[in-house]
Amino acid sequence: MGKYFGTDGFRGEANVNLTADHAYKVGRFLGWYFGELKRRAGDSTPARIVIGKDTRRSSYMFEYSLVGGLTASGADAYLLHVTTTPSVAYVARVDEFDCGIMISASHNPYHDNGIKLINRNGEKMSEETITLVEAYLDGELEVFGEKWDNIPFAQKEKIGCTVDYVSGRNRYIGYLISLGMYSFRGMKVALDCANGSAWNIAKAVFDALGASTYLINAEPNGLNINTDAGSTHIEGLCKYVVEHGMDVGFAYDGDADRCLCVDEKGNVITGDHILYIYGRYMKERGKLINNTVVTTVMSNFGLYKAFDEFGIDYAKTKVGDKYVYEYMIKYGCRIGGEQSGHIIFSKYASTGDGILTSLKIMEVMMARKKKLSELAEPMKVYPQVLENVRVTDKKAAQDDPDVQRAVEAAAEELGTSGRILVRESGTEPLVRVMVEAPTPEQCQKLVDKVVYVIKAKGYEAK
Repeated sequence: MGKYFGTDGFRGEANVNLTADHAYKVGRFLGWYFGELKRRAGDSTPARIVIGKDTRRSSYMFEYSLVGGLTASGADAYLLHVTTTPSVAYVARVDEFDCGIMISASHNPYHDNGIKLINRNGEKMSEETITLVEAYLDGELEVFGEKWDNIPFAQKEKIGCTVDYVSGRNRYIGYLISLGMYSFRGMKVALDCANGSAWNIAKAVFDALGASTYLINAEPNGLNINTDAGSTHIEGLCKYVVEHGMDVGFAYDGDADRCLCVDEKGNVITGDHILYIYGRYMKERGKLINNTVVTTVMSNFGLYKAFDEFGIDYAKTKVGDKYVYEYMIKYGCRIGGEQSGHIIFSKYASTGDGILTSLKIMEVMMARKKKLSELAEPMKVYPQVLENVRVTDKKAAQDDPDVQRAVEAAAEELGTSGRILVRESGTEPLVRVMVEAPTPEQCQKLVDKVVYVIKAKGYEAK
């Protein structure tokens, strides 16, 4: 993980640890670097970079700063305006941009923001390029065989221009509509747009496919993105679905790359349920290539039990949709994702796409003529207890022989009826102890035993 860019971009509080100056410099570097790559390949045309943003007040500031840097370096900046992360990935890929930029902090509160970099294939930017961006931010850039104290400004006719590219967003909406295999006529669908990127896109798609579409949290004001709304605060949608007699509800996050669902009874349908429902649907139709669904280590034990019963294989990656996608590409898998609702359908998209995910769940409901509660019912969610222990040394705490013995004893007690997972946090000085078992009481007992050993051996940070 880089100094500025983590697994999901450069993220921080706006004008605290992510500033307009940072955005300008990121634009300066990307505009120059991709233009230089083209020039060295014998192409004299300017770099073309597409930008989208979510509804945070600071997104405008970062957009203008990025555009200033890009055009000063000679690149042309194409603006999608308020749109979703997957739409930027789609447009970058199909319209052959040199790269894409999404301004968003996803499910974080409004005062945070982020800069996500997307390559020309619609995938997360390579670590090599991100390392160069960070080196430029720190004044330590070495590339093309030399050290750069400064990178040149474009001059005269070489200065870049800005292009209104709302047509790209509209084409993405058309693409989603084209994936609808069934009419949704007669279906009452509730969409929680989190006061974020999906607010002016999702309804257009569902309306076009014939649904009776009802929106909540679709009045962004720059300060209310994700506030008691969306996939991280789904209780409002649960209540709405039941009170208004909806057939189904879908909740997105701030940049709409996640989707969680609510069935007609008001129950939350997690990313694990989605992987089960659509993975089974693919297998039944002979479409599940390699017979494998890609998950992360945080997927619920109940998902794996359900897959075992239906004869579906599964892979487990580190937490992060980046790692899920890497595995899918390496082994040719068609579906993968996270419990949080990042679901990737690699035949149709190169990133998690919340609106696409909701369309795919609708497809199964219409094809099987079943309610969402019926489709999800075979997967039994196991009780889970997760405790974070703040420690002085994550690796030492995990590798301690006494801690390992406690973990092994817990795993032996669980047998095939549950599991224990002890892992380091990727961003904080924490060891996470998680147990899934048939009862909450057993979960808590086994978590307590392992946490007690970690503390007793003196690893807890005071």
